[in-house]
Amino acid sequence: MLYKCEDELGLKKINAQIKSEIKNLNAIYNQTPLSCKSPISMWKFFNEITGNKTLSFFTRKITSSRPVKPRGNPESLPSSIGDPLSCPDYFGLKNLVSIPELFHARVHFGHRSVLRNDYMIPYIYGCRQGVDIIDLDQTHSLLFDALNFAAHVAYRQGIILFMYSNKQMLPLVERTAETVGEYSYCRKWEGGVFTNSSNVFHDSVRLPDLVIFLSTCNSISRPHAAVRDAAKMLIPTVGVVDTNSDPRLITYPVPGNDDSPTSVRLFCALFSEAVARGKRSASRDNLLKQQWLRQSESSKNSELIKSATS
Repeated sequence: MLYKCEDELGLKKINAQIKSEIKNLNAIYNQTPLSCKSPISMWKFFNEITGNKTLSFFTRKITSSRPVKPRGNPESLPSSIGDPLSCPDYFGLKNLVSIPELFHARVHFGHRSVLRNDYMIPYIYGCRQGVDIIDLDQTHSLLFDALNFAAHVAYRQGIILFMYSNKQMLPLVERTAETVGEYSYCRKWEGGVFTNSSNVFHDSVRLPDLVIFLSTCNSISRPHAAVRDAAKMLIPTVGVVDTNSDPRLITYPVPGNDDSPTSVRLFCALFSEAVARGKRSASRDNLLKQQWLRQSESSKNSELIKSATS
């Protein structure tokens, strides 16, 4: 028993009330079941969560008076118009590239092991003749995530900026961005373009919604300054990270060779196709929505005419 009392009937009533209050507390707050054998800890628990209120307060059933608003009306749109966020591969990018294609494009070749960045060790398969070999299984999985994110940004009419610092592939990167109607910056990066844009451009400008780095290094061991600036401004980034790169500030890192022309061409083609698919899906869904709205309006008008003539 919890307490000793001369009146046994009163003692039973007190213990029964305490047990019922303990059950109510356990049911309401989902705490670790309290024990009737330790009333001191129970009262301490009461005081902490109620501020010395009476036990009868907990016998009430707690319900929320605020109505729950449903997120959208799924029946207001036709089933032919899909929701990109509800489908893991809405744009069909899963089979856009295979591991053998990555291998033939020399994406697996890294830098020499003496230039290895310690944060790239989880993405390295091994070392052959002093050269790090990138794990293409991880590259294939992470590349899909990066392509899917780029397609979602393009689907929502976001601004995408392609960046590359190697002058050899400069025309290719600029042509890739121009093909999909986006932007590119392949020259020397000036500090403050992102972090101090209002003073640099002397006007309010819109920063990009996504920056795609086809290389995250300016040189063998020097990281691209725009990676740091984008992280400061909370701009999402997709970056091809070689074995000498630091992937920590990249939102969607893609382990791969960022120096070989064949690998850079492959990445340009893949991101160009992902952005194009996102824009095509957006225009298709908008067209379907407009058609459905016109059909719904015409059906409502016909119903009004029938009701008026009847």
